Amino acid sequence: MRRSRIAAYVSSLLLATVAVLTGTGTAHAATGPYVALGDSYSSGVGAGSYLSASGDCKRSTKAHPYLWAAANSPSSFAFTACSGARTGDVLANQLTPLSSATALVSISIGGNDAGFADVMTTCVLQSDSSCVSRINTAKAYVDSTLPGQLDNVYSAISTRAPNAHVVVLGYPRFYKLGTTCLGLSETKRKAINDAADYLDTAIAKRAADHGFTWADVRTAFTGHEICSGSSWLHSVNWLNIGESYHPTAAGQSGGYLPVLNSAA
Repeated sequence: MRRSRIAAYVSSLLLATVAVLTGTGTAHAATGPYVALGDSYSSGVGAGSYLSASGDCKRSTKAHPYLWAAANSPSSFAFTACSGARTGDVLANQLTPLSSATALVSISIGGNDAGFADVMTTCVLQSDSSCVSRINTAKAYVDSTLPGQLDNVYSAISTRAPNAHVVVLGYPRFYKLGTTCLGLSETKRKAINDAADYLDTAIAKRAADHGFTWADVRTAFTGHEICSGSSWLHSVNWLNIGESYHPTAAGQSGGYLPVLNSAA
């Protein structure tokens, strides 16, 4: 009996050790190196508290990658996400920290390629029909060109970090519909939300095709859209136009971070 108890103890100890090393069981999968790639939604534009060394990339200590790293203490953390980044910028400027040792990669990318800033400028300053027309142009781009650009980025990540768990984060819907709200018309708000859904659907498919984990933030932001009365997103900010339509610090900690926690 004593021998079997010792054997059981050793067996359980070995299983626990394997669980820690492989990320199974209750241990977090990514205590090894973590690399955060992507655009302004990952760098934390709109959240404030920017790291001075990041310059125009505006990497925030309140962004979800920084918060995740602070809470989970990966063996190393490389934060290369940058405001305004497109897929080509990720390929050219952000992948250097990736290696076969990388355990976790997170990324949000694609919105700038699809013309996010121009869509929002058109919808804020021009008519309903101009807004819808510009969104339709963006959707056509998402159909024809964006999938190949995402494939290039995702393939490069897999090549450079073949052992990493890769989490692809999407974009929230911006507006609560069916409520009185100053600013854009209901037609524009609905078209913008539909565009976010369209973009997320395309990104989710490419992520799945590469075996990556899709992290959908839309449910997390439900009830916290612009016009909700408890928004986690900046509306148009004429004094700091770059923050417009980006998550606040609460949107990063209350919206993006829990989704990354679940996916990582």
